[in-house]
Amino acid sequence: MILTFYLATKNQNKVLEIQEILKNTGILVKPAPAGIVFPEETGKSFEENALIKARYLKKFVDKEPVAGEDSGLIVEKLRNLPGVISARFAGEPPDDRKNIEKLLEMLLSYRDITERKARFITVVALVENNEEKIFRGEIDGFITFAPRGNNGFGYDPVFEIPSIGKTFAELTKEEKNGISHRARAFRKLADYLLKR
Repeated sequence: MILTFYLATKNQNKVLEIQEILKNTGILVKPAPAGIVFPEETGKSFEENALIKARYLKKFVDKEPVAGEDSGLIVEKLRNLPGVISARFAGEPPDDRKNIEKLLEMLLSYRDITERKARFITVVALVENNEEKIFRGEIDGFITFAPRGNNGFGYDPVFEIPSIGKTFAELTKEEKNGISHRARAFRKLADYLLKR
């Protein structure tokens, strides 16, 4: 039997990435049905925002589980900004290039890479029947001085993984999906679903 869950997002990049992460697990990831307009993410944490999306989509999806996901970047020297506003850091509408420009500008005075510590976080909220579960994935790195690489999306071009010496945007899809925060969170979700 194939396990299925709906993903509470309109971000097609995320849907494709998560489908790729879970492709050999026997779990089918379905995008949110067309026409659904998600409410504003007003949570003060990644957990709250992930739950807002999952609970909302659950109203439209009766039987199958729903997973809401919220991801973001926190930078130590910026008091954990951009945090829950990572996607809209430079304002509306969300713009990856402008977000990166604003982040690099705010870090201009930090010329030593060790002062540019950052962490990518993904939280997945699973809502099914009357149960809610939270799964979290994290990866530590540094913010580079300039974007590098052409793959990925969001802050990938400026997030360097120290053990590899490359940004997420310099990795192949397969390499990124082997270590990313999102992969870690969704593999925890997959383990949970498969062990029930």
